[in-house]
Amino acid sequence: MSVLRAIVNSIDAFTDYTGRFLAWLCIAMAALTALIVFLRYGFNIGSIAAQEAVIYMHGALFMLGAAYTLKVDGHVRVDIFYQRFSARAQAWINSLGGIIFLLPFCVFIFAISWSYVTESWAIRESSPEAGGIPAVFLLKSLVPLMAINLFCQGLAEVLRNALVLVEGDA
Repeated sequence: MSVLRAIVNSIDAFTDYTGRFLAWLCIAMAALTALIVFLRYGFNIGSIAAQEAVIYMHGALFMLGAAYTLKVDGHVRVDIFYQRFSARAQAWINSLGGIIFLLPFCVFIFAISWSYVTESWAIRESSPEAGGIPAVFLLKSLVPLMAINLFCQGLAEVLRNALVLVEGDA
């Protein structure tokens, strides 16, 4: 059981680190948005690259933040009945939900996005806008990264719930 707990703790630590980094990214995104608005309406200066940078940050925030949101139980849940269940029943629901739905979903997203991303990397896809960021391939890379991060955190959640079920029997 200590090996499983060590795996869960390692994944949780990585997800916590990622979540803290993304919180700073959120602040940077808000500051850049304010700067874009200030320059645009204050000095009539526009920047396609700056506007696309906000899009890239927004994509990173949501795609990479999904695992952190799962860890802190922040995803939407219909818990009319769930909240009244025992910890053991909740662990069963969480484990089965992770095994049946979440982990296969992550594998599916990774599988269907792989060729999409590798083709983008092969041509070093860039922005169609003049003055845009010449790295659309990096933005597209967030899709399989999201699947990997979410899979790892989903695995940690399944293992955490399995520990609740096993230790509850002890």
